[in-house]
Order: sequence, then structure tokens, then C-alpha cells
Amino acid sequence: MKLLFDENLSPKLPRILAVDFLGSMHVRDCGLKGFPDEDVWEYARNNGFTIVSKDSDFYQRSLLYGHPPKLVWLRIGLGGVANFFRVIGGVMKPLADLFHSIRFSGISSKNREGGL
Repeated sequence: MKLLFDENLSPKLPRILAVDFLGSMHVRDCGLKGFPDEDVWEYARNNGFTIVSKDSDFYQRSLLYGHPPKLVWLRIGLGGVANFFRVIGGVMKPLADLFHSIRFSGISSKNREGGL
């Protein structure tokens, strides 16, 4: 599964997660920094990415248009890369397996200890 990280997330994440999510990118890496959500959505759809974002607009778009692309909507307050891994570090692998059958997954601070 290739992840496309929205601009509201650290551009370091694709490199850090490269072992488990080969081919992942940040919107900055593909020239989409500052572009509308619609353009990011189309890029992800056309290039086989799953979008990872804190932006509720992507959730609304997923309800309206369905998938592809799939979406990981992070509903947690991120305080940097270290906090990102503290909260969802153990969830990403099971999430990748789960994504074979669903179009959306929301991750909130309430489910960080018990999985999804």
C-alpha cells in the first residue's frame, strides 16, 4: 500500500515508513503542496495511493465519491513525528491488511491502545 501524506502532516513520514509502505510520498514530493484537495484526491486516485490526512474535507469527499482512493483520516492531535508513532505506530501494519476490504478508516486517540 502506497500512502500519500497530506500537507498537514510531516514530510518526513514517507521516508520513515518506507520499509513498510514502499513508494509512499508527501504531497510536497509530487508537486501538490498548496493545491486544492480535489487535485490531491485525483492524483491519489490516478496513481494508486491511499491518502493520509487530518483534514475532515477528505473524509467528506470519501463519503461523496467513494473510493479509490482510500483514506486514513487521522483524528488525533499530532505533536510531531514522535507523537505520531506513539499513537499509531502499532496500528499501521494491521491497517494495511484491513485496507484490502474497506474504503475508509478513522483513527482517533480513543482507539490507539486497542487497535481499530
